[in-house]
Amino acid sequence: MTEFARRVISGGAAVAVLAGAVLAAQVATTQKPFEPKVGQAGKDVVWVPTPQPTVDAMLDMAKLTKSDFLVDLGSGDGITVITAAKRGARAMGVEFNPDMVALARQRAEEAGMSASATFVQGDFFKTDFSKANVLTMFLLPSLNEQLRPTILNMKPGTRVVTNTFRMGSGEDEWLPEAEKRVDPCETSWCTAILYVVPAKVAPDDRPLDEVRFQGPPEPSVWSMNGQVLKLYQKFQFVTGLLGNAAITEGKLLGYDITFTVGGQHYTGRVSEDGKMIKGTSPAGAWTASR
Repeated sequence: MTEFARRVISGGAAVAVLAGAVLAAQVATTQKPFEPKVGQAGKDVVWVPTPQPTVDAMLDMAKLTKSDFLVDLGSGDGITVITAAKRGARAMGVEFNPDMVALARQRAEEAGMSASATFVQGDFFKTDFSKANVLTMFLLPSLNEQLRPTILNMKPGTRVVTNTFRMGSGEDEWLPEAEKRVDPCETSWCTAILYVVPAKVAPDDRPLDEVRFQGPPEPSVWSMNGQVLKLYQKFQFVTGLLGNAAITEGKLLGYDITFTVGGQHYTGRVSEDGKMIKGTSPAGAWTASR
């Protein structure tokens, strides 16, 4: 092969490489960045954005502080997580769609919040979020009910705020502690609903159909200042007997318990291991153990 031929071939190869590089650059510049679309399909739900005023109301309702760790299930574009981080909390979003995760991370970086607003790509049914003390979600009622047993096993006092959809319905509903609609509202998704995980003094976690078939559970039996205290619990509500006197208006808010017996109001606090309650009443201090 002559020197001239070698130069022609070499030059042609260089031109081909340059042309390929130019073409790749053109393709890269013509690709549009990912933009989420309202109603786009996801693993369990379609994506609908939460309005900023609703996010603010949800975090206000949770009384979010700088010492909190918030987890948002189905975090989408990251608005709740980023807003929580702006308030000084540590926050994490769990999102199945990798494009949405990348978008949320980009927005967190643009907001200067990437250190405290993090996102993981995954299935929230398979993700451990037990260390959160604030949980937010905008999911369908059926998903809320599927998640409910896991949530009720979280640390008592954990605040759970949902957008619009509640935790069950009818006789088997976990009733909220507070509910607030944000007005004005430009969409249908503007209601913040607060739940607080109760301590377990006599939990009955059976499905409602089993309760109907098998009947009520056996009570949890406590010894209280020399008397027998029998407690039944469904979510945050407590009934039972102190001796032969009926317990009324029984309720748990995290570790705190209140109830009335014979017109006397009792307040107390459940220990972290769930084996003791200490409190006060008009008759004086009381302690119950099991």
